[in-house]
Amino acid sequence: MTNPFRFRSRRLGAPEPATEFIPMSETALNEAPSATIDPDRSLSWLRRALPVMKAHRGVFITSLVLSFVGLILQVQIPNLLNKAIDNSIVRHSVPISHYVWWIVGLGAAGGVSGYFSRRYLFETAYDIEYDLRNIIYEHLTKMSFSFYDRVQSGQLISRANSDVRSVNLYMTFAPLILVQCSIAVVAFVFMLSINVPLALVAMVTMPFVYVTGVKMRKSMFPVSWLIQARLADVATIVDENVNGVRVVKSFAAEQQQVRALSAAADRLQWGYIKDADLRARFTPLVQNLPQAGLALVLLFGGYMVIHGSLGIGAILAFNAYLLMLQAPFMMLGMLIMMGQRAAASAERIYEIIDEQPTVSDKPGAIDLLDCKGDLRFKHVDFAYDTERAQLVLADLDVHIAPGETVAIVGRTGSGKSTVARLLSRFYDVVHGSIEIDGHDIRDLTLASLRANVGVVLDEPFLFSVSVHDNIAYGRPAADFEDVVAAAKAAGAHEFITHLSDGYDTVVGERGYTLSGGQRQRIAIARTLLVNPPIMVFDDATSAIDVKVEQQIHAGLTDLMEGRTTLIIAHRLSTIALADRVLLLDQQKIVADGTHTELLGTTPLYAEVLAQAAEFEREADQAGASDLGGGSTRPEDGHGLAELLGAVRGRNPS
Repeated sequence: MTNPFRFRSRRLGAPEPATEFIPMSETALNEAPSATIDPDRSLSWLRRALPVMKAHRGVFITSLVLSFVGLILQVQIPNLLNKAIDNSIVRHSVPISHYVWWIVGLGAAGGVSGYFSRRYLFETAYDIEYDLRNIIYEHLTKMSFSFYDRVQSGQLISRANSDVRSVNLYMTFAPLILVQCSIAVVAFVFMLSINVPLALVAMVTMPFVYVTGVKMRKSMFPVSWLIQARLADVATIVDENVNGVRVVKSFAAEQQQVRALSAAADRLQWGYIKDADLRARFTPLVQNLPQAGLALVLLFGGYMVIHGSLGIGAILAFNAYLLMLQAPFMMLGMLIMMGQRAAASAERIYEIIDEQPTVSDKPGAIDLLDCKGDLRFKHVDFAYDTERAQLVLADLDVHIAPGETVAIVGRTGSGKSTVARLLSRFYDVVHGSIEIDGHDIRDLTLASLRANVGVVLDEPFLFSVSVHDNIAYGRPAADFEDVVAAAKAAGAHEFITHLSDGYDTVVGERGYTLSGGQRQRIAIARTLLVNPPIMVFDDATSAIDVKVEQQIHAGLTDLMEGRTTLIIAHRLSTIALADRVLLLDQQKIVADGTHTELLGTTPLYAEVLAQAAEFEREADQAGASDLGGGSTRPEDGHGLAELLGAVRGRNPS
């Protein structure tokens, strides 16, 4: 598996020149899927999945052959019983022990064959399930951010679990059931060898079984699709409540969510009840119609035995064969139900697999080598919803020189974070272009682009692993000294050493065992360890108190030397790190200059910062500051007074 991150030096500092792009890679502990789904959408769902089955055909065919051999051995026993009665009991021409030993031997051989058949079958089933899950997961890793913006995680989890299981069960066990049903053909051949008219009487109900099975299949498909969809709805509600448990509890909305889950479960229950109703209608017919054939055999066969045209052993053998026929027809009903559920699940899986990423490497994309950090936004237009064409950025045109530190300031919703997302090509621009060192980022490979652009998001996400592994996520093989150096630069080393197990402390899901400020510091350390030539801080210190923030800034000042840095922030202390400030408003850059210049010449700039500072002050008073801080930010309070004065027309300088 290839990791898109790459480090250029073993110690933190300015990046070293590179002559070729070498993605960091780790030896995969798992094997890649043996095959993939056929992309031809005109094929049936089963034919599209056949390449995955063919990849394991050796073991699978062996399993089916052994299963068929076991059936052949099983079918021999009624025939031996017929001969034993005629030759050993009626005529006394052959010792009965002769047939007993044959039956025992066939039973033992059938047992061995059945053991290996089922063992290989389950091995194939697990291999196919493994391949299907990996195919879906690898596809999900390639999907663009726009896909995840509109798809619920519970839906994806459901399709990668219950839907995959339904498809896998049918793909592996349906052929086995068909082989088991082939016993009907073999048994019918033996029945013909005993008595042709009676064999035809025994099979007279089979056309009715077929017609019933067709009706059952048509009735169950829409219900099966509905059940799988509503299972996903339930999974979505559970997933959102687990991930958002703090919001649920803070609003005391437990009962509200229970009602929502209950409503979804009721809808699912309706589907299951409808499914059970259809099975109750059709399954008894499919399973019991062959028993009508048994009654006819007893009627006509008994008549033939009474009149001496058929032996007693023959009618006993016929009865045994008919009992063998019942099991396949019972499985036939199950096969129909499995098939309809698998078809519905496959359609839901293909909905994901058939959707292609909107952001991907173009043919002939080149690697970004020896990045200097020259950034240009050329008349960029962007909209998250291209159908509505509601632009978030319009004609954005700006140049950031290599090694320059630039802050972007603007009102909430003005598109500041969008600039960072476009730079890393999380989304593609609608019009215009973004260039790095003269290269349109759409002409660069995603791996090399994102290796050179390090982003610290405003909502840091931590994995449920140790603090060390979270920091070393971009460089899993990094030395411990490098991890500590990154943590110190991010102001995280001190609180990490006070955790129960230090750097080996395992954080809770999403890192919620840590405070917001602590999570942000670890996220900053994670990016610093990768050591990219371009860094983007998207409001990365919003949850950190001023004292700690100043410590982080002291460490960042050295690290930003010679490195292009883009800071999205609203705090005066953070903006002070920048060489220049860009004011974003009305979808474009409306002012460009130093903090002092904009404060003196652009009232809107002072107003935006004043509103942001006022918001922070109110948040502090409400106790919403970092758990490790508790600062009332007097520095920002002073800045607020300056800004309010500027808004009223009094230049604070």
